Amino acid sequence: MTTRWSRDRARTTVWLLAALCGFGGRLSAQGAATAARGAPPIEITWLGHATFWIVSPGGTRLLLDPWIKGNPSTPDSLQDLGRYRPNFILVTHSHLDHTADAKAIALASGAKVIGTYDWVSAQGLPDSLQLGGNVGGTIKAGDVTVHIVPAMHGSSPDGRPVGFVLDFAGGRSLYDTGDTWIFGDMALINELYHPSIVLLNVGRGPYTEDPPTAALAIKKYFQPDVIIPMHFGTFPALATEAEVRAAFAGDRRLRVLKVGQRTTL
Repeated sequence: MTTRWSRDRARTTVWLLAALCGFGGRLSAQGAATAARGAPPIEITWLGHATFWIVSPGGTRLLLDPWIKGNPSTPDSLQDLGRYRPNFILVTHSHLDHTADAKAIALASGAKVIGTYDWVSAQGLPDSLQLGGNVGGTIKAGDVTVHIVPAMHGSSPDGRPVGFVLDFAGGRSLYDTGDTWIFGDMALINELYHPSIVLLNVGRGPYTEDPPTAALAIKKYFQPDVIIPMHFGTFPALATEAEVRAAFAGDRRLRVLKVGQRTTL
């Protein structure tokens, strides 16, 4: 009969072997999933399109790509900018459907703005609210570590498109792809950060990758526990929820959020 002691001993042996084989510096995908079972919670609320409100285990409030006011996918009850008091605002690129409310919310709340140095420095924000960086850079945001990673898109006139990897307490990380197409360096993003949660662009249309291509990116490069699609359904040219679900049919990791729905992971 298997005893609790023997199970604990076996689990400890696996971790020791992983450390001896050189995997001790960062959790593997399987290790991250194991750690997540006892990890403190991360709160994620989709506010429509590519905008997310995230609360870290330590209570740090993050607002990603804020386009809220006038966003056709955001309910009127959520469009009052005064309700948002983030500690940090993260912006992946310069297009208005990702930046429209960033400056107004930053000035009203005192939130620091994280993005590419070129874009952040061009917004006319006080120096105290600017946290510009570039690909490969790391920025501390409360109890969250923000890594700036590449994306394949546009960002005119200031800066370049990026994604973000957020490292949380408990060994988990979240990858916000930003607007992007599938690209080979996603393999390096996974190798370095092993994201357990992916906010995945699935937009389609003339602007970004479609749902089947997004699904291929996950299959080819990542092993997350949770996949949250974004950037769909806002305009007629973009993919519908049905098309997103069809592309990920049978993948139980897919978590299609309702706008305004708070999810704890």
